[in-house]
Amino acid sequence: MTKQELRKIYLEKRMALSEAEYQQLNYRLCENFFTYIDLSFINVLHTFLPLVEKREPDTWLIIDRIRREFPHIRLSIPKVNPETNQLDNYFFKGLHQLKKNNWGIMEPQQGIPTPPEKIDLVLVPLLAFDKAGNRVGYGKGYYDKFLATCNPSCTFLGVSLFPPVDGIEDIDSNDFSLSSTITPHQVYYF
Repeated sequence: MTKQELRKIYLEKRMALSEAEYQQLNYRLCENFFTYIDLSFINVLHTFLPLVEKREPDTWLIIDRIRREFPHIRLSIPKVNPETNQLDNYFFKGLHQLKKNNWGIMEPQQGIPTPPEKIDLVLVPLLAFDKAGNRVGYGKGYYDKFLATCNPSCTFLGVSLFPPVDGIEDIDSNDFSLSSTITPHQVYYF
């Protein structure tokens, strides 16, 4: 299937989840993250902030637990820069620095910029992914551009509520592959 076909299917699949199903999938996803992802060498973790109304994976569960149990890990969060059409990243200090943007996504309004080369692990948003580690995002290319600026040793961990599809037909050279993807049921390594 093409990216456009997968976007439509997976947006519909997300919105069809009941509140109870959505909460259960997020709980399992969080448990898998802390069971299978080795955080011992992570100093800076970048994460997207979820658009819960669109049933994105709820990274707040991971953020809250990291802040409580792994205080040595610095969290970094993105902000869309409309002038450059890229992501600017800031260290996360608390809810006081956040405000909803035009798409309803919480973003930092101020803070200390995060140098991309200092990031060890990126939690990458996606709508769908395939068995080779390719992803389908929302189509704006923000994360593909951002991942290209990260240190080559950085791990790119996709976060999905659903298992992979067999393949994505229209992958191109600008698309960044994932290192692995975590779901509520397992972790896929590529």
